[in-house]
Amino acid sequence: MILPRIILPLLFCGVVHADEFDSLRNVVRQAVAKGNPPGAVLHVESGEKKMTLVEGQRAVSPAKEAMTEDTVFDAASLTKVMATLPSVLLLMEKGKIELEAEVRRYIPEFRAGITVRHLLTHTSGLRPGIPKEPVWSGYDTGIKLAVELASEGPPDRFFRYSDINFILLGEIVRRVSGIALNEFAAKNVFAPLKMDSTRFLPPEDWHPRIAPTEKDQDGVMLRGVVHDPTSRKMGGVTGHAGLFTTAGDLTKYARMILDGGAGVLKPETVKLMTTPHTISTVFERRGLGWDIDSTFSRPRGKTFPIGSFGHTGFTGTSLWIEPQTKTFVIFMSSRLHPDGNGSVRDLYEEIGTAAAQGMTFATASGPPWPRGETEVPTVLNGIDVLVRRKFGDLKGLRIGLITNQTGIDAQRRSTIDLLATAPDVRLKKLFSPEHGIRGVLDQEKIGDTKDKKTGLPVLSLYGERRAPSPEQLADLDALVFDIQDIGCRFYTYIGTMRVCMEAAAKAKKAFYVLDRVNPIGGLAVEGPAVVDEEKPTATHAIPLRHGMTAGELALMMNAERFIGCDLKVIPVEGWRRGMLFDHTGLPWINPSPNMRSLNAAQLYPGIGLLEFSVSVGRGTDTPFEVLGAPYVNDLRLAHELNKLGLSGVQFTPVRFTPTTSVFKNEACGGVRIVITDRAALKPVEAGVAIICTLQRLYPKSFALSKVNTLLNCEALVKAIKAGETWKAIEAWWGVDLAAFGERREGFLKYEQK
Repeated sequence: MILPRIILPLLFCGVVHADEFDSLRNVVRQAVAKGNPPGAVLHVESGEKKMTLVEGQRAVSPAKEAMTEDTVFDAASLTKVMATLPSVLLLMEKGKIELEAEVRRYIPEFRAGITVRHLLTHTSGLRPGIPKEPVWSGYDTGIKLAVELASEGPPDRFFRYSDINFILLGEIVRRVSGIALNEFAAKNVFAPLKMDSTRFLPPEDWHPRIAPTEKDQDGVMLRGVVHDPTSRKMGGVTGHAGLFTTAGDLTKYARMILDGGAGVLKPETVKLMTTPHTISTVFERRGLGWDIDSTFSRPRGKTFPIGSFGHTGFTGTSLWIEPQTKTFVIFMSSRLHPDGNGSVRDLYEEIGTAAAQGMTFATASGPPWPRGETEVPTVLNGIDVLVRRKFGDLKGLRIGLITNQTGIDAQRRSTIDLLATAPDVRLKKLFSPEHGIRGVLDQEKIGDTKDKKTGLPVLSLYGERRAPSPEQLADLDALVFDIQDIGCRFYTYIGTMRVCMEAAAKAKKAFYVLDRVNPIGGLAVEGPAVVDEEKPTATHAIPLRHGMTAGELALMMNAERFIGCDLKVIPVEGWRRGMLFDHTGLPWINPSPNMRSLNAAQLYPGIGLLEFSVSVGRGTDTPFEVLGAPYVNDLRLAHELNKLGLSGVQFTPVRFTPTTSVFKNEACGGVRIVITDRAALKPVEAGVAIICTLQRLYPKSFALSKVNTLLNCEALVKAIKAGETWKAIEAWWGVDLAAFGERREGFLKYEQK
């Protein structure tokens, strides 16, 4: 597993003075004096300093009982992070649970698409809880309802705190380990930490020191019986609630976390669970189980930084941990006692703020950072990261920028404009690729111009020159590349990047790639991975669908071609290889005149192969989503292609008249290509199957030889001409594709899912 990268956001600069706990004590005492809550136990540790406060009453009804340090509290949702979370993680360490595995691997009757990570981060789309009506009871019934309840949305779209997530996680622990959650946690978590006052279903002899909550539906005061109605119906042992504990035992647990999991978990597991795992387009930040930055973050107060983490419980319990200063704050109360009307939400924040009094923190660049209230969360491309870093990577440099209209940040601000006004950065000139600096030209050669807004010279790399000349580089310190690639070998922007890297290396200039997401995903690779001839549409030995970002390709080409470039990649942040462009939250801008949608981009590695042989929809509203020719019977072609059973696509007969390119102004019969399953789509397979079918149906009319313009593999064209099936053709490149997979592995920079 590739662990997510953690950038420590804050450095502790202050020292806690001896008397600083006084204000914290006063906050709790004042709240207890008002009876909200009636009593509490507070424990704070910061480095070597410790403080415990016991205040007020453990019970006020039917009789008053003084709060004691060893009072046992109904931990409520602290169960999630004290019992269920470490149990899941221990089973992950043993290889019995996988973070990105679908839940149905462990609970087969569950639906597809929701993973263990989704449950742990509350991004599953499941409902907040199991409804009370119709009346139900029993553990098995609760699990059945949790499994069957309809979701409120697809996973990874939004954060919704849900008890069902952890009910299911508790069941996963039971099924995978073979023992109930309470037994597993007692043996593997509580016993090693000597948490002797922590357990589900506390025995009768504990009841005198258990803080009661409120009366149940029958008017009986709950004491030693879990308050959460769902957990109570399910027998008191569930993944979301049911645990009872003391402040002292919770102290042992918090110390374990700060000590890197000592005695329970591995240090890398602690690092994993306290790292944000919600995807970048979800506003809230959650670790595995832990809250980091959301509406539930009140115990963080106004001072503890993002990067700290914790959790709360409905009954009035909370734990917040700030790892850089070795600080944790435990607050235990029964705010529901005696009538269920108490609230400590604001008190959580006051305690957190007072606990951090006297500490100062210096923020550093990089995530996680505080989000603005109006911020729309997105993946960050390289330019967004550079902005976050206040352009520090380019400070003091004279630069030339290789870009076009796709060089924008998440707010649609032009990279040209951002660098032109960046402090301590001297943008001297611009270089434009195919289609020009604004991406609207569809012609063979483009001349030099001037940028109207900045007045900077725009030097064309798609005219007499394909790379900057030594003279053009003489007054520069570095070249910066910021262009959106499409994920296909014969898209020429990558060829432009390579020759610019070579020019920079020869001139001994640094080369920066402001990386961008691969819009068609970074998992699948497809097509032949060798070329007959290197040219702008085949700049390196990579497959037609390469599954890499521009930055990763730059690293590969620099190493494999021994370019010797002083290469620096400003990475994308928040992108996972399985994400398509419409998962990123970023605005779409046409990378070239005919690349007008993600659908077109997904089909392009296969359908683009045909663009010199038939019309692929250039001169229509949907380029690369239709194809045809005057000699094609659209009904017949659609029928023959649908018979092939190609994965992820279906074909509809269509007639159209392109206004440009091949068969300009001629009525064409053909097919519209509909993507039916994006995950299953294999565009190169589809493209080759279409080529083989057109060759079989129209051998005298179909211009097969022109397919090699972009395929760049004469042997495959000959095989198609000889009548080989598309399946045989696909098998032909298997060995080379496997070898590419091994080559590629060392240059991948981003998480898989």
